[in-house]
Amino acid sequence: MTRDSDTPTPGKKPRDESREARLKAALKANLGRRKAQARARAEPDAAPKDKNEQED
Repeated sequence: MTRDSDTPTPGKKPRDESREARLKAALKANLGRRKAQARARAEPDAAPKDKNEQED
């Protein structure tokens, strides 16, 4: 499933293209954060412990 969103249509303004570039960058950054969060949750040793467990 591919999209030709990279090729500008004749009616597009340069402002629309810069908006798409900003949205694309924001989406990529958000995906990176979500993947990092998922990796952190998957590692049980790296997770911080509860306060109750630290007070032995």
